[in-house]
Amino acid sequence: MAVGEKVYWDNRMAFVLAAIGSAIGLGNIWRFPYMCYKYGGGSFLVAYLVALLVAGLPLLILEFSLGQKIGGSAPASLGKVSKNFAWVGWMAIIVGFFITTYYSVIMSWAANYFVHSFTLAWGNDPKTFFYTNVLGLSDGILKIGSPRLPLLIGLAIVWLWIVLSIWKGARTVSKVVYVTVTLPWLILIVLVIGGLTLPGAFDGIKYYLTPDWKALLNAELWQAAFTQIFFSLSVGFGVMIAYASFLKPNSDIVNNAFIVGLSNCATAFVGGFAVFSAIGYYAQLQGVSVADVMNSGPELAFVTYPAIINHLPFAPLMGILFFVMLLTLAIDSAFSLVEAVVAGIMDTFGIGRTKTNIFVAVLAFAIGVIYTTTAGLYWLDLVDHYMTFFGLFAVAFLEAVAVGWFFDTEKLRKKINSTSQMHIGKWWVISVKFIVPLSALILLIITVIGRINASYGGYPRVSELFGGWIPILIAVLGGIVLGKFTIKMIRKDNVIVDTQDAPPSI
Repeated sequence: MAVGEKVYWDNRMAFVLAAIGSAIGLGNIWRFPYMCYKYGGGSFLVAYLVALLVAGLPLLILEFSLGQKIGGSAPASLGKVSKNFAWVGWMAIIVGFFITTYYSVIMSWAANYFVHSFTLAWGNDPKTFFYTNVLGLSDGILKIGSPRLPLLIGLAIVWLWIVLSIWKGARTVSKVVYVTVTLPWLILIVLVIGGLTLPGAFDGIKYYLTPDWKALLNAELWQAAFTQIFFSLSVGFGVMIAYASFLKPNSDIVNNAFIVGLSNCATAFVGGFAVFSAIGYYAQLQGVSVADVMNSGPELAFVTYPAIINHLPFAPLMGILFFVMLLTLAIDSAFSLVEAVVAGIMDTFGIGRTKTNIFVAVLAFAIGVIYTTTAGLYWLDLVDHYMTFFGLFAVAFLEAVAVGWFFDTEKLRKKINSTSQMHIGKWWVISVKFIVPLSALILLIITVIGRINASYGGYPRVSELFGGWIPILIAVLGGIVLGKFTIKMIRKDNVIVDTQDAPPSI
């Protein structure tokens, strides 16, 4: 079990801010706007909202209840539901860990661009600057090359920042989030107001908000929307379970889940105005349509936006603010993913926090070096696809099955309601038992069929093996092995619950 006395959040606000910080990250300002851009603006917004209501919020409530009502890290909580599902908690943690290894490298990119913003070093050709000067991108994924020193230095700084943020768990996180959650929102408001005053801004906003109803018949759009919801809410990583385990007894679950979920989506929605107003302005400058401005997700933050910044008043200041916003948005998500890993190791093996923090950081840094090489962007893209489209869907499916079919979900619902101001109805049970697992399973099957028919991104099959299938296999097999240790720990403490009834602790 975890070493030392139980640590709780300083107050409810600290927990809410930490959970919001975990949910709100680069995905809100980079991934979400790009998904909207790729899938026709308003069409994606509709699918995103549906995914939030039918799967995102129910799953968030589920994870909060696992952590607070059942207790412990993701492996411990799911192991108490049923010994057969402790491994799922570890799979969630391992998936989150793999994501952290490249998420921190994207933060290194942002840290480098923060420095470049002072002189607008990207000049009049931000695309060449990003791919050649910053990444030194090679001709293919198998031409790995050597690490880029500025990215390696940035990665080391990022990991130092992450470790210091979680040095004492909830105690230090409680203090950090007051800055890292509120500051990016203030900057975002400045960027939105400034963006809406630009010529051509409303062309971008129109593209953002206008749905193409026929696009909703596209299965890929729905796959992207559900992925974005799971990714942006930080469900399926073990993060929210670990954070909720630091809640005091009788804490409100439902209100907290709605506050966190809606705050996350509101940030993404508002961030869309900042991004699409700037895209509309840039399209007018280039004399092209809004639909022809960019080609990929990374280009939004590191090519398109720097190009836009060149034309803004107080350009260096706008660049500094933008990349400070990216970094402060990203850090909460990064250290929350690490905290899930740390909590799992401490719960299962009883290792102290300091040693666990350092071990996880060093291991993640070592793996992250591959993403700082000249082929790093290719590997990042490949691993990200498999972790989000395979890992997240699989964990969401298994979590919902574990609680929905191997636990007294109705009794858990009543217990959640007993400490919550806002009550959830039987719709939550229906969602957990049927909607979430079915939607996750269908999307997982679609993804598997897609990868059988063709390699992702046209990458060689051998790279897909090492960057996709093997990491997924590690998550599954690693989860199974580590899950056995978790079950031993739970049995030792005599708290395992392997029945249809709720555990004694609730």
